[in-house]
Amino acid sequence: MSKTERDAVQLKRSIGLMGLVLYGLGVTIGAGIYVLVGETIVRAGPYAPASFLLSAFVMGFTAASFAELSGRVPQAAGEAVYVEKSFGIAWMTIAVGLAVLIEAMIAAAAISVGSAGYIAELIPLRSEVLVAFVVLSMAMIAAWGIRESIAIAGAMTLVEVAGLLIIIVLGLVNDPGSIAELPRSLTPPVGDWPAVSGVLAASMLAFFAFIGFDDVVNLVEEAKNPKKIMPWAIGITLAVVTLLYVLVSFVAAKSVSVEEMAKTSAPISLLFERLTGLPPLTITLIAIIATMNGVVIILIMAARVTYGMAKARRLPAWIGTVSPRTQTPVRATVIIAAVVLVMAIFTPLDVLAETSSEVLLTVFAVINLSLVWFKIKGVAAPEGAFTVHIVFPIAGAVFCFALVVGASLAGG
Repeated sequence: MSKTERDAVQLKRSIGLMGLVLYGLGVTIGAGIYVLVGETIVRAGPYAPASFLLSAFVMGFTAASFAELSGRVPQAAGEAVYVEKSFGIAWMTIAVGLAVLIEAMIAAAAISVGSAGYIAELIPLRSEVLVAFVVLSMAMIAAWGIRESIAIAGAMTLVEVAGLLIIIVLGLVNDPGSIAELPRSLTPPVGDWPAVSGVLAASMLAFFAFIGFDDVVNLVEEAKNPKKIMPWAIGITLAVVTLLYVLVSFVAAKSVSVEEMAKTSAPISLLFERLTGLPPLTITLIAIIATMNGVVIILIMAARVTYGMAKARRLPAWIGTVSPRTQTPVRATVIIAAVVLVMAIFTPLDVLAETSSEVLLTVFAVINLSLVWFKIKGVAAPEGAFTVHIVFPIAGAVFCFALVVGASLAGG
């Protein structure tokens, strides 16, 4: 096959609404709750659910902006091309694209570390060895083929959602009267600064648990009828994960002490053992699947961002070459996986998660502003595309910046 023919190979359009939702749920759930629910409870205590709800509120406005932008600019490398089409400033496009890639690699590294923590419960090997196994095996799946990798990720997603549902049901059945206390866990007293600052500090970690809905837009060139199904995929993903996170964190905060959460690297396994009195083997296996699923889906997304930037000549073209055999950007996948492996081995989990959140919140603020600029310029959305009032992207930008500043002040 000639170079021209290789360059002409396109991504395969084969994913429907269910595939997009499972993709979004897989990367979002795997990215956070199985890994960071313990750290969130350590910071926010009984108000951990409020941290997740605050992050979901901030995400809601940005999700609406992404839903409209996916119809305005239906291209892979979503965030980068949104900025490109809106502002038309080359350096800003490259900066946003690289920031998204850096955030994705940091997030994948954080989840890899979390996954290794669960695997270590069963196989007592050095964490570096386990991290390498997770990253390399998931990279192979990501490079295999989009339909195959999404099918595997979808199956893994169903398993990880089932694991969270088990935790929620067990927690509420064991203490049926506790559900009446849920509203209080969502509203820390305004005058109680330690409680409020704890929620704000935990919100950066909780925000990390929502990373995923934005990744869905990077499959727009591989989705069937994306103008119609992409907004639904984004909305359904955000709604489902919010409900799951609030309930799981509520049950966890009621069932396990802050001190115990601070000592464990496998919080969901500890929670399962506390609720059932049974060995946590089953839930540990589910947690391993959930976290590995998060890694593979982020690798898929990051490779598509790299492909999109290379296609737009914002990165060297050879990086984004699509394999004629797998119809996936294999070179980009290999490069991303290599960087993730280095980060995962040499950087602590909490630093990875917080840095990822800070970078992505800043990117989200810029993405919201790009939609604001589209609307100020009077650029009409394509016919039939989902649209929102300009208030949504303005609020999204303000809340993203506010969460970064608020968490910084609380942390300080």
